[in-house]
Amino acid sequence: MTAGPVRKVLIVGGGIGGLCLASALRDRGLEVDLVELQREWTVYGVGIIQQCNVIRAMADLGLMDRYLGAGFPFEGVGMYAADGRPLARIPGQRLAGPQYPANLGISRLALHTVLSAAALEKGTAVRLGTTVERLDQGDASGTSGGVDVTFSDGTTGRYDLVVGADGLYSKVRGLLFPEAPTPRFTGQAVWRHNFPRPAEIDHLATFAGPDGYAGLCPLSHDLMYLFLTSEEPGNPRMPADQLHTLMRDRLKPFGGLVGALRERITDPAQVVYKPMEVLMMPAPWYRGRVVLLGDAVHATTPHLGQGAGMAIEDAVVLAELLPQDAAIGDLLDRYMERRFERCRFIVDSSILAGEWEMARRQDVDRVGLVKTMLEVTARPV
Repeated sequence: MTAGPVRKVLIVGGGIGGLCLASALRDRGLEVDLVELQREWTVYGVGIIQQCNVIRAMADLGLMDRYLGAGFPFEGVGMYAADGRPLARIPGQRLAGPQYPANLGISRLALHTVLSAAALEKGTAVRLGTTVERLDQGDASGTSGGVDVTFSDGTTGRYDLVVGADGLYSKVRGLLFPEAPTPRFTGQAVWRHNFPRPAEIDHLATFAGPDGYAGLCPLSHDLMYLFLTSEEPGNPRMPADQLHTLMRDRLKPFGGLVGALRERITDPAQVVYKPMEVLMMPAPWYRGRVVLLGDAVHATTPHLGQGAGMAIEDAVVLAELLPQDAAIGDLLDRYMERRFERCRFIVDSSILAGEWEMARRQDVDRVGLVKTMLEVTARPV
């Protein structure tokens, strides 16, 4: 393989992982183009939990101070019974240093605004309404020295590296690995709804119900979101005009604050419903000079709150490796060595938590699983 630095990178996908990588590579002097399929750069969802390791990763990427003020910092996780009785409290760790919080809740829109603004200000060339149609790198060994890209608008470009950060149904994954497994529905879905934040929700609060978990996560001084996991056999299509009624129905086992909030869910347009789909690609996640990150290779469920965190850590590792003067295959092998087992642990553990819920297991140690996750993710990436 030809040794030499990567100077020009194409990132396909303008989500969390792609934007973090774009900013980090621009900081290191690399030329970065980013294409995003959406013509209007919007985001789907309500809020997101950034745990201890993600705070550290954002600090490593130099983005911490940009986004800290856009969310709600908190220190720990409280676990409660369905009626609101406290069961356990798990403290957070300030992995990024004592000057930063352990965790952060932030709305997806606020996070997207921060990350997209940073990438653009640092000189990322962004094109919306565009994706890739063809990738040509000779024999895919990386020896040709570049990737010739044909875009969906008919234009072309040549890059030292192409990064597929285009999500669960990745176009790049399909071009690179046509034999790859497809995403799998787990049997569960997640429901989300925003509410004004009362003072007592100054931490992530999770509530164990008989059929799933509910939770409250602060997003800002005056905003939080309620989430709920539920079993949905057959992955039914939910009627959009009935989402409020359906979410209230699934919240019936919960009392306390969650029960009170249930009665305030009256507008179906304010409910965000998403079936849980997972994917764990076998190694390697690259061929030649094309590599994947985030949901394109390790899509997980929200049970451990680490889906976006794993994509951000992918960006940290790639940004550290790519400017190094080494053969591209060696760099991407190091990426795999540092990411594969860690991501597989998160995917497998998150799926296990969902399987416990669907089996209505009362003999499992959910607190222990969360503590193990925090211990693993506290280790350096």
